[in-house]
Amino acid sequence: MTDACGNDALCKQVFVWTQNQWLANSSYVIIIKPLRVIGIIVVAMLIRWLLHRAITRLTASTSRAAMPALLKPLKERVAETAEDAQYIPERRRQRAEAIGSVLRSFVSAVVFTMAALLLMGEFGFNLAPLLASAGIVGVALGFGAQSLVKDLIAGLFMLLEDQYGVGDTVDLGEAIGVVESVGLRITTVRDSRGVLWYIRNGEIVRVGNKSQGWAMVVIDIPIGFVNSEEAINVLKGAAIAIAEHPEHQTEFIEPPDVVGVEQLTVDGAVIRTIAKTTADSQATVQRELRRTLNEAMESSGLSGRIAASRMVPRSSVPPPWYTAPENSSPSIGEQPPGGAA
Repeated sequence: MTDACGNDALCKQVFVWTQNQWLANSSYVIIIKPLRVIGIIVVAMLIRWLLHRAITRLTASTSRAAMPALLKPLKERVAETAEDAQYIPERRRQRAEAIGSVLRSFVSAVVFTMAALLLMGEFGFNLAPLLASAGIVGVALGFGAQSLVKDLIAGLFMLLEDQYGVGDTVDLGEAIGVVESVGLRITTVRDSRGVLWYIRNGEIVRVGNKSQGWAMVVIDIPIGFVNSEEAINVLKGAAIAIAEHPEHQTEFIEPPDVVGVEQLTVDGAVIRTIAKTTADSQATVQRELRRTLNEAMESSGLSGRIAASRMVPRSSVPPPWYTAPENSSPSIGEQPPGGAA
């Protein structure tokens, strides 16, 4: 036993059990090595399951009033009122699910990579050249895939900052439309003509989100040369009436206001009306308010007076104070002073 196993206690124990020198010498490979491999796999699966469970619970808590600070947009990490805390929009839930999916994929990749390296070490692979080669390949891929890394980082910060989400109407420069899907690398937007745009997150320089918070409706009504105070009173009454209508009452955040004469043109004055509405109701309120203001102007009789004020007769006779220059040539159709040419 001493000649076969030396001071190896496991080898001696196996030799006592089996009385076989080959099994005793191979005890480490047959017993210890498989147990270590199985242990590495089990521990990796356990760590992955625990981390996935923690991420799932973190993202699932968005369905309740309290929201984790990790998933809260960076611009909203301030004290919220009780009313705001009770409102968890659907887009925030979708963004939390997207972040959770990314975190779970990242955790799985890291855990399984470390487990694979440990397993390769157990089987006798020399990891030093492998890690050195992986580092060189990583540097090469980093230089060659700079745009991909840029897109991934931009997409991650876009999700964390909650710049836009699925269903939002956004202005991304050349693409203006409704967001249909959001990913770490690509954002798809469908415009008003039905064209689906695929935009890399790294190429998005600015984002105009028309679906967050509130929106402002601005309507300019030309009134010609009629009395501006009378037109303002008519428009103000029509705007307040539509704001108090039960069908549109919830769409207004603040009562509409007729701010007065916005500009003066050759055709007369222009009256501006503004209204603060919810983001989703901006287009509906704008169309309805424009229709109501137009009907109010017609029913008040101002539309006819506006049209009449624009019909200014133009006389061919110059005014008394006008003096023609001495060297001026006669206009077309005018007889020269000396008779017919």
